[in-house]
Amino acid sequence: MDTQLVIALLASILADSAPLVIASVGETITERAGVINLSLDGSILLSAMTGFAVAFVTNNLILGFLAAMAVGAVVALIVAVASIELRQDQVAVGFVLTLLCADLSSFLGNPFVRKPGPSVGHLPIPVLKQIPVLGPILFDQNPVVYLSLLAIIVCWIWIFKTRPGLILQGIGERPAAAFARGANVRLLRYAYVLIGGALVGFAGAGYSLSVKLGWSYHHTYGLGWIALAIVIFGGWDPLRAALGAYLFGALGSLGSILQGIAPAVPTQIFQAAPFALMIVVLLLVSSQGLERFLALFPLPLRRRLSGALRVAPPAALGTAFEQE
Repeated sequence: MDTQLVIALLASILADSAPLVIASVGETITERAGVINLSLDGSILLSAMTGFAVAFVTNNLILGFLAAMAVGAVVALIVAVASIELRQDQVAVGFVLTLLCADLSSFLGNPFVRKPGPSVGHLPIPVLKQIPVLGPILFDQNPVVYLSLLAIIVCWIWIFKTRPGLILQGIGERPAAAFARGANVRLLRYAYVLIGGALVGFAGAGYSLSVKLGWSYHHTYGLGWIALAIVIFGGWDPLRAALGAYLFGALGSLGSILQGIAPAVPTQIFQAAPFALMIVVLLLVSSQGLERFLALFPLPLRRRLSGALRVAPPAALGTAFEQE
């Protein structure tokens, strides 16, 4: 395959995956704090509709993204109040919100279906885009891509290299111990859930204003579930979650290529293939599936793969904490 074609394909994967990366990073932050926001699929749909509608009416992209972030934060706030204050089941609340937000996006977004509107423009970085290979891939993109890369780096450094990040890990692993050391567990959980929800909202607007331009019925349907799966695949690590998002983007691009090679194969197979392969990956990183997969390799390689693939959720994920 031609080098320029490979570079263009990698740049396309990076651009198409940027909103999914941001959503995965946002959910990683939320779950690191011990809260499961299962409303992602509906939240992304409603945010995508809101972002496009506001940008369409005001002709202002920034207002569109801010409105989408506000929607994502409000949906996340409902999950937080239900779980932290009312001590309701987080999974049930998130699932109901998913259905509600999806229906709201279809009802409220009806006037904007298939209407042309503003979109995020191309913004190459003058000097850096001249770097061989990496320049066209990383620095000849749009602002959403740059922000997705920044989100990965900032989130990873915050969680693993700062004292507030250690506290964040503490409230997700052992909230009672974190509280005993002076952390305001309830307040911090609210803050991180809102931040994660705002990032999910930004991702929604990223789809309708950057990747899949415009608005239509079920515009981003299924991508919120993929983001949730990617967080698990990534072991609640923003770097690994980003790799999972890029893997999903690569599988989608591969499906488009294979569709051109084998036009006789129904298009639905190529469209569904990335989702099916993500399910296979999740089965592999589950405890029993991972053991069976690792058994295929020699012992030295098995140990290395085990350390790289074995993941465990935050110990207090999905549990309520009563702060005395």
